[in-house]
Amino acid sequence: MPTNFTVVPVEARADGDQDEAAELTEAPGAPEGHEPDSSSPAGDGHSRENSPIINNGDMERESFFEGKNMALFEEEMDSNPMVSSLLNKLANYTNLSQGVVEHEEDEESRRREVKSPGMGTFIGVYLPCLQNILGVILFLRLTWIVGVAGVLESFLIVFMCCTCTMLTAISMSAIATNGVVPAGGSYYMISRSLGPEFGGAVGLCFYLGTTFAGAMYILGTIEIFLTYISPGAAIIHAESEGGEAVALLHNMRVYGTCTLVLMAMVVFVGVKYVNKLALVFLACVVLSILAIYAGVIKTAFDPPDIPVCLLGNRTLSRRSFDICAKVHATNNGTTTTALWGLFCNGSSPSATCDEYFAQNNLTEIQGIPGVASGVLLDNLWSAYSDKGAFVEKKSTPSVPVSEESRSSRLPYVLTDIMTYFTMLVGIYFPSVTGIMAGSNRSGDLKDAQKSIPTGTIMAIVTTSFIYLSCIVLFGACIEGVILRDKFGEALQGNLVIGMLAWPSPWVIVIGSFFSTCGAGLQSLTGAPRLLQAIARDGIIPFLQVFGHGKANGEPTWALLLTALICETGILIASLDSVAPILSMFFLMCYMFVNLACAVQTLLRTPNWRPRFRYYHWTLSFLGMSLCLALMFICSWYYALFAMLIAGCIYKYIEYRGAEKEWGDGIRGLSLNAARYALLRVEHGPPHTKNWRPQVLVMLNLDSEQCVKHPRLLSFTTQLKAGKGLTIVGSVLEGTYLDKHTEAQQAEENIRSLMSAEKTKGFCQLVVSSNLRDGMSHLIQSAGLGGMKHNTVLMAWPESWKDEDNPFSWKNFVDTVRDTTAAQQALLVAKNVDLFPQNQERFSDGHIDVWWIVHDGGLLMLLPFLLRQHKVWRKCRMRIFTVAQVDDNSIQMKKDLQTFLYHLRISAEVEVVEMVENDISAFTYEKTLVMEQRSQMLKQMQLSKTEREREAQLIHDRNTASHSAVAARSQAPPTPDKVQMTWTKEKLIAEKFKNKDNSVSGFKDLFSLKPEWGNLNQSNVRRMHTAVKLNGVVLNKSQDAQLVLLNMPGPPKNRQGDENYMEFLEVLTEGLNRVLLVRGSGREVITIYS
Repeated sequence: MPTNFTVVPVEARADGDQDEAAELTEAPGAPEGHEPDSSSPAGDGHSRENSPIINNGDMERESFFEGKNMALFEEEMDSNPMVSSLLNKLANYTNLSQGVVEHEEDEESRRREVKSPGMGTFIGVYLPCLQNILGVILFLRLTWIVGVAGVLESFLIVFMCCTCTMLTAISMSAIATNGVVPAGGSYYMISRSLGPEFGGAVGLCFYLGTTFAGAMYILGTIEIFLTYISPGAAIIHAESEGGEAVALLHNMRVYGTCTLVLMAMVVFVGVKYVNKLALVFLACVVLSILAIYAGVIKTAFDPPDIPVCLLGNRTLSRRSFDICAKVHATNNGTTTTALWGLFCNGSSPSATCDEYFAQNNLTEIQGIPGVASGVLLDNLWSAYSDKGAFVEKKSTPSVPVSEESRSSRLPYVLTDIMTYFTMLVGIYFPSVTGIMAGSNRSGDLKDAQKSIPTGTIMAIVTTSFIYLSCIVLFGACIEGVILRDKFGEALQGNLVIGMLAWPSPWVIVIGSFFSTCGAGLQSLTGAPRLLQAIARDGIIPFLQVFGHGKANGEPTWALLLTALICETGILIASLDSVAPILSMFFLMCYMFVNLACAVQTLLRTPNWRPRFRYYHWTLSFLGMSLCLALMFICSWYYALFAMLIAGCIYKYIEYRGAEKEWGDGIRGLSLNAARYALLRVEHGPPHTKNWRPQVLVMLNLDSEQCVKHPRLLSFTTQLKAGKGLTIVGSVLEGTYLDKHTEAQQAEENIRSLMSAEKTKGFCQLVVSSNLRDGMSHLIQSAGLGGMKHNTVLMAWPESWKDEDNPFSWKNFVDTVRDTTAAQQALLVAKNVDLFPQNQERFSDGHIDVWWIVHDGGLLMLLPFLLRQHKVWRKCRMRIFTVAQVDDNSIQMKKDLQTFLYHLRISAEVEVVEMVENDISAFTYEKTLVMEQRSQMLKQMQLSKTEREREAQLIHDRNTASHSAVAARSQAPPTPDKVQMTWTKEKLIAEKFKNKDNSVSGFKDLFSLKPEWGNLNQSNVRRMHTAVKLNGVVLNKSQDAQLVLLNMPGPPKNRQGDENYMEFLEVLTEGLNRVLLVRGSGREVITIYS
């Protein structure tokens, strides 16, 4: 990227222009701390990035046009900024500062004219990460983990967790340096990389993890206070033997709740005090670490004198005795010690004592023998145990006894929980979290693109070294029974790591107390802001109330919710139980950070240009796999529960959340997957077993660009049920340059109707010079590659007879021909406005199929698909077929039932026999009216002279016909005689009867109306079929909920197109809902599996 620019001066402006330019130059930038999205409501569909390129003010645009130098580009300047303005905005761009600074210093920053220089890597990233990573687990649990798991397995636990965070930090550095990261930190990175669904789910999980982390830090603070600083401050005391642990938990709940309320009040009143105290808390952590290392060095040449009392090989708690002996010498002889009184029923030497106490000796060992003592070899291996087991030194001899007495009054050190490897992983992992602290405050950094990777990775390297070295040093310095003594009972209730530190144990106790207290405050400060960032994005509707707060932006409601969730963690009261919970949420967050980086890298999107170069998709994939493995290693049921929560949030956002277009990786992944799938889909027709109607729905629009027949989309939804391809197409008449605005409006209307009708598909609108060509273009070009439609669904043109719409019937017939030429099926819905909506339910009724000719089996498949939908589910299917005179109707019925059985379709079967009888007068009259209407339709396309000539011919013909007087028969046709079985005798008799009556019948008819003799006999025969078939259908299916009927093809001779429309009108006359079906000719249904 070029970094050197040469500014070439253009012509000098007039004085007035110079003054205006000076005023523009002196105008200050956006006030510091101002929120970029404060003026727009949450969930308005806009991204929260405060892009400096968008939203140019009208005042600036007016100043552009005053100059004459760029007059050529005035059209472009109306929508695009000049380069000078763009660079000025980029230079003055100030991102919303993260953390807590933007809220408490809002008014102060408004008064500032010059922005203070941002923080560097050390202050802005390294130290915050260091402070967040080093915490309560290091001081309260690391020595215990080393004692229980041994040095080797502890080293493995720490190495796995640190590797996980290091790989996550590499992925996070790549994402964080691929542009500016505004408020929200990790949530922002994940949501903009993986989309709002993943972003919201993982963002809420990260929020829950941060909230439970606050609970864990508060519990750690109270544990330090009640166990090591002031044990006498306990409010609730044990009422019975063995009740100490329960009493401690109750005290933790009481003190923890009070501490949470106090901390929440501090955060509510003013988090700037928390910000100012952050340096003090960090100093406590650093001093504590230094004190530990100093103590380790001191043990090399001067180990501290810390005796530990063992009875046999069992460790004793020194809370209730001082002298580690059964008796001790005094001036008057030997007397029993306090320890004797604990194990015996009296203080006299002859008292009855505990069997194990009587048979084993008391020994004293050094609790911290020093780094040169060789105790490391004893601490290499694990010592897992059940709950309530004795803390024993295996190398010390002891005399076992038959009956074990574990009375709580005996001063043994017992394990409080069952220990195993995976549980220790869950307890330890929170100690490596906190790597997001640098990226969360990217707005406060001088150069975030450089500082975030360097500071975060250096902090992880430093803390990993501290943890790994502490594991080895603890194992080398401290006796194993002391390491396994979680609460320091053998050390008279002192903190184990504190006894190792130099110069005083209080350095660690006070330092750990303040550091955990500060970490809890920071969690209560950061979690509400994370929730506020999610709420203001508007992707989760029910969270929008938490986007509001005080006038200066302080998230009051989010703080209240955070405190309530944190209270649930405090009520658990056990640090060891809370730690695995937040481990799940943090691991899930880190897993999706790695996934985001891997997806972006593999997609190679043009916008993926991170400044941090030391990443690879394999590292991200390894980090993601390690996070997933650690989740199930820690606790498989917690992992499943966390995934269930994230999955529910994901589906909720997908179902109810606001539509966002953030250019996320999942969208790119979908496009790549779609491209890959399209390339694999063969261009030829699919196999019959895979065939389903891929529908192109032809919609008509009115003058307001609204859909004329919305029920057509309802029917599409009922037919498709969300499966397969649906393309909703329409045509606008005109040219695209003139109609592009109307086209956009029409497309929006169609999409909104599709959403209302729950039609899942694509919208494709074409602007064409005429409707006929536009519909032809859609039929030819809709779809992409192998994903093309195979069926066209359209409404019957009800207005085809109107004189003001002479071309609707022509367009319809040509569309029928186009679908036939394209080998596509055609569905025509007649009386479409009577079709049911998606909310309606038919409680009873029939779907009648009239199977006249076989054109692929689409007639059989459509009712089956319709009955999958709730609207048609209770309708029964009936299939009618027509038997001619030569057919055996009984055999036809049997064959059809067998065919349907093999097709696995349940339906009633009926064979209707049609008798060959004379053509009725009604048919001739219908044909005459049809041909007269055809003449009128042709008249509309003739010139004035031709129209006059044609009118004279029609008049002469009608005048001649008046000489013959006949009554017009208006009676309806008599029902056809229906016979269930044909015999040979009946067949011969019927044929001879028709032959005998045919000649006289025709003469009688033509004597009624002589103009009937001039009719086209082909049209008469077609009309005869339409009338007869309509009568049969009406007789059987007038009450059916839907009638499916074979659609006859248009005539090959285009001169008879208008007659074709009349035939179809007569065929379907009197029926409520009709679906005319014209198959493509290929088989779409099969009996084979």
